[in-house]
Amino acid sequence: MSQFAILIYEDPAFYETMPPEEWATVVDAHRTFTQHVAELGGSLTGGGALAPVTTATTIKAGGTVTDGPFVRSREALLGYYVVEARDLDHAVELAKLCPASGGGVEVRPLVDTATNPF
Repeated sequence: MSQFAILIYEDPAFYETMPPEEWATVVDAHRTFTQHVAELGGSLTGGGALAPVTTATTIKAGGTVTDGPFVRSREALLGYYVVEARDLDHAVELAKLCPASGGGVEVRPLVDTATNPF
């Protein structure tokens, strides 16, 4: 089994304008996703939701620190999962089930630091 990050990109405005009672629906969708990962032979090894991009602090080359995210985009990285999957195809199969509220997800292999993947 290999490890893959499933990065969740969404429009932060979706959550900023969401009525509070709809949050439970989002949480349930992610709970269902984590159950599907196990049912399909993968395993969840980590993950989390990220605070709004307005809370980001960026540190650029040379040590310059600025408030806010590094890139300006309609969609932002708002959460992630780390899954163990048989291979990339299996990881993609799992990622297709990940809720992204109109955005999308990106699948990236985690690097084995014992070797240089580049």
